[in-house]
Amino acid sequence: MATDSQPNQKLTLPLKTRIALTVISTMTDNAQRPDGTINRRFLRLFDFRAPPNPKPVNIVSTSDFVVDQSRDLWFRLYTPHVSGDKIPVVVFFHGGGFAFLSPNAYPYDNVCRRFARKLPAYVISINYRLAPEHRYPAQYDDGFDALKYIEENHGSILPANADLSRCFFAGDSAGGNIAHNVAIRICREPRSSFTAVKLIGLISIQPFFGGEERTEAEKQLVGAPLVSPDRTDWCWKAMGLNRDHEAVNVGGPNAVDISGLDYPETMVVVAGFDPLKDWQRSYYEWLKLCGKKATLIEYPNMFHAFYIFPELPEAGQLIMRIKDFVDERVASLSA
Repeated sequence: MATDSQPNQKLTLPLKTRIALTVISTMTDNAQRPDGTINRRFLRLFDFRAPPNPKPVNIVSTSDFVVDQSRDLWFRLYTPHVSGDKIPVVVFFHGGGFAFLSPNAYPYDNVCRRFARKLPAYVISINYRLAPEHRYPAQYDDGFDALKYIEENHGSILPANADLSRCFFAGDSAGGNIAHNVAIRICREPRSSFTAVKLIGLISIQPFFGGEERTEAEKQLVGAPLVSPDRTDWCWKAMGLNRDHEAVNVGGPNAVDISGLDYPETMVVVAGFDPLKDWQRSYYEWLKLCGKKATLIEYPNMFHAFYIFPELPEAGQLIMRIKDFVDERVASLSA
């Protein structure tokens, strides 16, 4: 376990970040209707999206690939224009409570550009279907099907120096949950199903897990940015899941047994002012109990989704932590 700073009693943030958090919370709360649906028309008023750009910007170009147009399943490829061979591939699942955002939303487009440049790595950001219009298991199905498409078509998608045998999953919040559940599906497949894609690491950034019983963090961190029990309850209902479902409460009464699976080594990121932090620590402990390698990285003075705010020093620090994890996992292949 690693901690990057000493904890403060109160969350202290720059004015720019506080304003952005207020706008995001107000927008999402007003879009959620009492009947469990979302006002997508209202959201589109604020949904500014980054188009793909084949011209490198800060050494990274982007292109979009359609997997299944009928369900709007596609992904954005971030290509780092760097020298060398055997460049790792990171498959990324965005956050947003299973109900919001997309790979071309500016915050996630910027995050994936930073991953591609700083690691460096080819980054594949998956656009999965959103709840409540599409409930469980649509998001996991889309993630798996996108990986199958990449497995079968990588020669026409990825440059020659992209090494799928050095493949990582990454995701934040709901994306961390999806990365975990898709990883289980991949690990359950016969080896003949995935001969190019070799999953060697999972980067789980403040993953969205839960349970019927409230944790101390959920009770104490009232008023924390972005996350509250009311908001998370709404998201699980939008997915059509109770909070002790195996996809929600990974170490709970209906937990999946992964002890016999070749589940990848995992980096779990936790923030001190995130009401979900107890569930994230439980995920880390459960992985170890299942005999899997896991590392816990803590940012005691940060909040849920802090790393999408580039003005925060901790956002840059996390990118470097992820780079270290990727480098260490790649180096272990030749050890």
